[in-house]
Amino acid sequence: MPSIAVAPSVYAALSVQARPDAPLSAVQQRYNALLARLEGLSAQVARLQAWSDQHRHAHVQALYQAAQQTRALRQSLLLFLHEQLQGAALTAQQQRMARTQVRSLIALLGTGADPQVQAVADLYRLDEDELAEERAQEAQRLREQIEAALGQPIHNASQYQTPEEMMAAGMRQWQRQQQADEERKAAKRAARKALKKPAAHAQAQAQQVDAKGAIRTIFRQLASALHPDREPDAQERARKTALMSEVNAAYEKNDLSTLLRLQMQTALSGASGIGHLADDRLAGMCLLLKEQVSALEDDLAQLEAELTQAMCVPVSAQLSEATMTQALQRLQAEQGHVADSLSFDLKRIQNEAELKRWLKEQSRAFKATSA
Repeated sequence: MPSIAVAPSVYAALSVQARPDAPLSAVQQRYNALLARLEGLSAQVARLQAWSDQHRHAHVQALYQAAQQTRALRQSLLLFLHEQLQGAALTAQQQRMARTQVRSLIALLGTGADPQVQAVADLYRLDEDELAEERAQEAQRLREQIEAALGQPIHNASQYQTPEEMMAAGMRQWQRQQQADEERKAAKRAARKALKKPAAHAQAQAQQVDAKGAIRTIFRQLASALHPDREPDAQERARKTALMSEVNAAYEKNDLSTLLRLQMQTALSGASGIGHLADDRLAGMCLLLKEQVSALEDDLAQLEAELTQAMCVPVSAQLSEATMTQALQRLQAEQGHVADSLSFDLKRIQNEAELKRWLKEQSRAFKATSA
């Protein structure tokens, strides 16, 4: 059910107000708590959207420019190393180091490289034996990572010789673990459900009927008050037509908070009538509000995931705008540092002695990360 963000002041007006002679019942407190949750979620969605509108375009543009600069520098570095490999200045060991760097750069540049880079890439393809050995080593490293994440060894791991096979095996085992966990949880839920009294189910059904009846009553009141055909004034008729369209949309979605807001705006019984509802009927309304809360939670989770992917940093309603903005700035600085390092390396290795030192440093770094 799509959610509709309502202004916080409206949520407050819809809540049940306690009286000195009549404290709020548990159901009334639940109703108010759900309204407060809707208010909080609506505010979080609005806050994240406003923050995104302020930063998203400039941040994505900065990342794109940094990526283009980094790609151009890697391409220049690749072509330079290839040129050096054609000469006789490097020892056999240094040539192996240089070829490793060339292949690493080819992998980073990926597909879509220009024809010149693609032509160089074709020259450095591993032969079948080298490729099989490299992929077996990669599969072994991946196996260690997966087993650490799973907390148990992969079944029959020796059967899988490529990273793809190892990843697929790890995913299958993880899915089996998840399925087993879900089955255990489902069994526990079923056992708890079996212990509940049958009357609880009947009570829940009655509450749903009461909730639908309340929505139907509010809808009919609004339809009667806002019927455009009964309004002689053209301007007022247009206003009522727009409001009636909103009423119809809310009624189709079982959007209780919007119907209550419209009821209040049209000076019908409004929020004051909520406090006089019997608890069993108000409990039914709580079921509808709970659905709206769930839908808005889904909307918020979807927005967080979308922004996290687009911004390449964690985006969450639980984080402050300052924290997320700082994360954007750090990422931009990191991307700038990558480009600056490549530019520095490219200038440095124009000197033959520095090139050899650089190859040794890169070889050590590669071994350290592969260990």
